[in-house]
Amino acid sequence: MTLASPAQAATNPFTAAQACNNDFGGSWAHVSDGHRSITASDGTKVGDVYLMYNSATAYNCVATLKRVMVGSTTGVKAELRVEGGSWVGDPGNYKYYAAIQRSARDKCVMYRGNVLYFTMWQSAGRLSWGNCG
Repeated sequence: MTLASPAQAATNPFTAAQACNNDFGGSWAHVSDGHRSITASDGTKVGDVYLMYNSATAYNCVATLKRVMVGSTTGVKAELRVEGGSWVGDPGNYKYYAAIQRSARDKCVMYRGNVLYFTMWQSAGRLSWGNCG
């Protein structure tokens, strides 16, 4: 019997907007410079991290969507840092995604996402201030 590798997992059924809406409600839009692919050292794309914005509430949401082991409960986290504060995150073992939201009215943000790939955390994000306002 041949077993599929994690890279051959099913497509994630959630978009970043759906993940943010599912966890926090509201309408979420993609922002400029708000996407990074999470790639392992062997070249496997293991996930995507997105920064989203809700104009009605001035909240930002970070959603990390898995590309490997989709549908299986494995480590994934989404992290957000609002100017003047510390990193906050949603670490856990999830089937599809992790998401976190915070108010960022009149502030800049950083974001990152992490996916556990075999025994190593893989991460990507923007570690400089941006999306201010």
